[in-house]
Amino acid sequence: MVEQVDTLVIGAGVVGLALARLLARSDREVVVLEEQDAVGTATSSRNSGVIHAGIYYPAGSRKARLCVRGRELLYAYCADRGVGHRRIGKLIVAVTAAQIDQLESVRRRGIANGVHDLRRLDERALGEYEPEVCGVAAILSPSTGIVDTTGLMHALHRDVLDAGGVVALRTALASAEAVSAGFVVELSDGTRLRCRELINCAGLGAWSVARSVSGHDARTPGRHLAKGNYFTVASGRVPFSRLVYPLPVDGGLGMHYTVDLDGRGRFGPDVEWVDRVDYRVDETRAAAFEAEIGQYWPALPRRSLVPDYAGIRPKISGPGEAAADFVIDGPAAHGIPGLVHLFGIESPGLTSCLAIAEEVERELRGTDR
Repeated sequence: MVEQVDTLVIGAGVVGLALARLLARSDREVVVLEEQDAVGTATSSRNSGVIHAGIYYPAGSRKARLCVRGRELLYAYCADRGVGHRRIGKLIVAVTAAQIDQLESVRRRGIANGVHDLRRLDERALGEYEPEVCGVAAILSPSTGIVDTTGLMHALHRDVLDAGGVVALRTALASAEAVSAGFVVELSDGTRLRCRELINCAGLGAWSVARSVSGHDARTPGRHLAKGNYFTVASGRVPFSRLVYPLPVDGGLGMHYTVDLDGRGRFGPDVEWVDRVDYRVDETRAAAFEAEIGQYWPALPRRSLVPDYAGIRPKISGPGEAAADFVIDGPAAHGIPGLVHLFGIESPGLTSCLAIAEEVERELRGTDR
């Protein structure tokens, strides 16, 4: 006899856990499959750990809307569940006068997205906030923060379990077939299940999961892997009290400075287009980091950067292409009730996780936002 569950979520990253939590609380029997031996070991834990305000994304895009909504949901969730976080604030810096127009464009975009607490700083005000930062102007974003990503995922995991859900580690989806009133699924250990809803939150593996579901036309977007390397200062303290960002670059937000809740700072990520998942950091990239960081922190000690860690962004836009929006393909896109694929859930996916969960639940219900 094949076991029946209501909902199968593929991937126990921060988005998969947030979604499983929401659905399990709506009286569904939810099972989450995770092929690794712990939750959130890939994109969800290999990022800057920043709670973004919602500044950079095109007005009306999913990224803009879900980031702004998700930011407030996340701050409230962390406060309620005791997850470490802090509204540390962020500066986006124009290093030269030639960048001022771009800085103003970023500010206007943030306002259009509903980020209404942004402040424009001239060179003098910038120096008062961060004396060691070199720039002619900046934007201050007070609502940008940092979060304990591991603590967040552990809290979401506990919520899933408390709501009666199951998180099956070291278990992957082998195949799935769309049938009447649901799906027949085979797991990597040979177990067969039936489910009414199947949600693909597999991050870097979302494309292969989509191809493993037969009975529908899996029209997947392009897949591009952008590796982001991080470096830290080997010795000495970085003299910044908040996050410091240059202006955005092709494929990312520039080599910015972030700090965790323990006060440990790092610089990154850069953008290294790769064709496979490899988390090793190439030490020779330190020279490029030093050159970029030195533009806004000229006092960076020479040859002081050492590798920290790396992450891989699951992008659906490649080099030189405009940044793509989140793709959430539900029944309206492919015609199969109960099936949702998520592609390109990169930054600000961490910030947006609780709002993405709401969006997926709406897709399952077939309702507009």
